[in-house]
Amino acid sequence: MAVLQTVRPQWTTARYFVRVLPESWFDRENSNIMRTESFHADDLAKALRRSKIATMPELKKALGTEVDVTVFRKLKHLAYRTSYSHRGSYYTLDETAHFDHNGLWSYRSVWFSRQGTLLDTAQAFVEYSSAGQFVEELDHLLHVGTKEPLLRLWQQERVAREHVEGLYLYCSMDPVLRQRQLLARHVLHSELSLASGLARAEVVSDELKAAIVLFSSMLDERQRRLYAGLESLKLGYGGDQRIADFIGMDPHTVAKGRRELLEQDLEVERIRKAGGGRKAVEKKRPKSSPESKS
Repeated sequence: MAVLQTVRPQWTTARYFVRVLPESWFDRENSNIMRTESFHADDLAKALRRSKIATMPELKKALGTEVDVTVFRKLKHLAYRTSYSHRGSYYTLDETAHFDHNGLWSYRSVWFSRQGTLLDTAQAFVEYSSAGQFVEELDHLLHVGTKEPLLRLWQQERVAREHVEGLYLYCSMDPVLRQRQLLARHVLHSELSLASGLARAEVVSDELKAAIVLFSSMLDERQRRLYAGLESLKLGYGGDQRIADFIGMDPHTVAKGRRELLEQDLEVERIRKAGGGRKAVEKKRPKSSPESKS
């Protein structure tokens, strides 16, 4: 039991009260400090491996706690991701997510991104798009509404936007990339496409022809071949030669691009840059001997 003692110092008339605590009180405090940790990150990992994805209430139940901070403290020991859909309320392990070529993965209609959050994902899709992104296009790609995230990205000056066909086209902040995206979009939204004009034997306007040729010249070798192959597919029989004559390519190159699209024989990393490929070999002539000169 605690004891109160009164101390009267000789140098003052004031009184001081000193509380003397029993030794058992200190033993109780020390036992709390040395208590063994009862929550383990392995319990979270097992739960996530079992269910693949989980919400915070499910993780708290698996860990045996009612405190969010405890879960976050244990998640720090794991390689995990949060969903960009459902307001980031789902969690998964990095080892569980198998991302597709767009860097996306879903399970039970819950979407995760290699980029992380919805804002970062939307920015990456805009930045690396060949022709920018309209809201409806990005909605379709990401399977969530992107109007508000795109507006926030624009307000934060992380993406740019331009009026195209009466709608906002979200583009890269880089001026050079943005001009390429706008040019590509102009070609895609032309009133008369190259294939439809040639198919109906109509005269393609000089403006559209100039835009297509300019767009084609800004592509690398593989992209130009695939673009020509795509337009040839739209035309059907005889399309290789007609597209080749229009763009100024070899018909065999157009045919190769068409076959690659049909066979889906595409390798993302195999793009020959300007100046690439095998270096030209200088043809060597045998040196003439003195006898041959005579």
